[in-house]
Amino acid sequence: MGFLLLVLSGKSYCTPYPLELIVKKKINKLSSSQFEAFDLSGNLLLKVDGGVWNYNLKRVLLDPSGFPILTLRGKALAFRHKWKAHAGESTHDNSNILFSVKQSHPLQIKKQINIYLANKFKKKEPDFLITGAYTSLSFKVYEGRRLIAEVKHSFTLESFCKGKEKYRVKVYPEVDYAFIVALLVILDESDTP
Repeated sequence: MGFLLLVLSGKSYCTPYPLELIVKKKINKLSSSQFEAFDLSGNLLLKVDGGVWNYNLKRVLLDPSGFPILTLRGKALAFRHKWKAHAGESTHDNSNILFSVKQSHPLQIKKQINIYLANKFKKKEPDFLITGAYTSLSFKVYEGRRLIAEVKHSFTLESFCKGKEKYRVKVYPEVDYAFIVALLVILDESDTP
């Protein structure tokens, strides 16, 4: 199918083959962290900048040259985690929303997050679904019943204390890897105390 997320920038972030990524998170200061996504050869594919532990939950997904691809905005202090993705580096304009992310239920044993494409926020069935356990940041992404990506969190106490974390991401063919990295950032931010 290929999720058409980044047609706006004129670039495609889908491949016809499975793609494995290493996503590294580094906390620079108490109010800033950065994600970087690399292929297995070590080539930088995407960067994500933004603050941590602040009221204004905003992240900007950038291509390797620093061009803004999309802006992720979270709703702070919400009972359920809610995020919206806007094209480019946008403000609060609702006309360019690409997708929204919402926790399916505030009290759940197993993590389940719903993703709705633009203009489909009111429908009952999500376009994509994230499932995972609350004991780790590892999760799977589904489009209907079809598995489209898997994320495994490589947690060690030492790396956590140094402010560095790592994820291994497997993206299936014709799936937008920038979309999957954006979801990873949203889940990481939602799970940060």
